[in-house]
Amino acid sequence: MAQKSKAYRAAAEKIEAGKYYTPAEAVSLAKETGSTKFNSTVEVALKLGVDPRKADQMVRGTVILPHGTGKTARVIVFATGPAAEAALAAGADEVGGDELIEKVAGGYTSFDSAVATPELMGKVGRLGKVLGPRGLMPNPKTGTVTPNPAKAVEEIKGGKIEFRVDKHANVHFVVGKAGFSAEQLAANFQAAVDEVQRLKPASAKGRYIQKGAVSTTFGPGIPLDVNAL
Repeated sequence: MAQKSKAYRAAAEKIEAGKYYTPAEAVSLAKETGSTKFNSTVEVALKLGVDPRKADQMVRGTVILPHGTGKTARVIVFATGPAAEAALAAGADEVGGDELIEKVAGGYTSFDSAVATPELMGKVGRLGKVLGPRGLMPNPKTGTVTPNPAKAVEEIKGGKIEFRVDKHANVHFVVGKAGFSAEQLAANFQAAVDEVQRLKPASAKGRYIQKGAVSTTFGPGIPLDVNAL
């Protein structure tokens, strides 16, 4: 624990007190403040000027990062017949109908995303208590309830991420790994922020993106200059 604390302090010393960084500066600095023991994930947190309690101010969406996430997502698909065969061919890690539903109902959650065909959602809906709290429930708004699960699998494997504002009006998303180039991280960052901005609710008043920070796994937050977004 002491070593982690010392490493954290050393990383924090690289962040200038009182300074707010442009996205390009922040992702470059994130590469320096990431762990030297493993390829840290680079994450972004934004504080939005919305009221998540209001249905018309719920910000939720997806975006395909141009350079991927640096991680190969594990995807399961609830499908049968030709759709199931196509999903397997597209690279799904596990595909099935009733048997896969029962497996997940039993507590199986060793995957990063779940996709379902519309005709199976009646049964998959029963998995809300297992999938809901983990953000894994298939949803048509994010393209994970679809008659073409093969396409959904390809997109998720290709770097598609999902984001959703939480009850504190914060939104979090991954933009890659510390091992990416600064240019790749900046491009991923911009793609995600562009989509967050595109989804600004019409009813949201005042400044939309109020605060932001870039960080790495176990690393300190790097304050963002939101005026530069």
